[in-house]
Amino acid sequence: MEKVISCFRWRPEAVTRLICFPWAGGGSIHYARWGNVLNSSVEVFAVKLPGRESRAREPFFDNMQQIVDEVISALLPLLKEKPFALFGHSFGALTSFAVAEDLKKVHNLEPIHMFLSGASAPHSETRLKAPKRSELSDGEFLRWLASVGGTPPELLANPDVVRLFLPALKADLRVVENYRCSEPDGPVLSCPVTCFDGKEDVPHDLQAWRNVTSGDFTVRMFDGSHFYLKDSGNEKILLDFITKTLEAAEMHYL
Repeated sequence: MEKVISCFRWRPEAVTRLICFPWAGGGSIHYARWGNVLNSSVEVFAVKLPGRESRAREPFFDNMQQIVDEVISALLPLLKEKPFALFGHSFGALTSFAVAEDLKKVHNLEPIHMFLSGASAPHSETRLKAPKRSELSDGEFLRWLASVGGTPPELLANPDVVRLFLPALKADLRVVENYRCSEPDGPVLSCPVTCFDGKEDVPHDLQAWRNVTSGDFTVRMFDGSHFYLKDSGNEKILLDFITKTLEAAEMHYL
């Protein structure tokens, strides 16, 4: 399991696990350190995909089902053990939903809450009509990346750094751009879903996520653009919200 998951603080006594999925090209460290911040009732698992960090020598995944199969294979025994919630930003929002959908349909397991950030729902027209960024030339791609924000300009200007992270980013974008999900006939999930987004980000069809669950649905907007959650003030608000939400959910399991 350690191959697929980063966990900075193992908490066997925790009531809930929060499983976090990286943004495109991202690693697990940003989320893993949340384990040092959230209170002792929550154990944080950060998903680590091939082609980066300790898995740098492994080939990237080609499609969403490979991610789903690996994550579920690694985590299934633990997911049966105690309540869990899912968090994903951007590409991670879509991978976390794909995992949740498979867990529900195949294993009849469901998170107690889904936190989805910075992404349109997989079946929304907004996402399906979005341009395929992975097909851009490296120069065009870097210009687009600079416009999104969240990556320090000095890193984008460093060819060695670009050579390191560009392949992972493009590989993840190819996965998500080829991920097809038709609008559900009815809600796939019954757990509450919360969507987060930056007010200055390109508009996402957050409301379309309402269709994936019969549970409560809320939207919370933050100051900032696509990587609003990298801002320390926003991160604190976000983690406080997640903590309070999980504490309320935990009351049903104590």
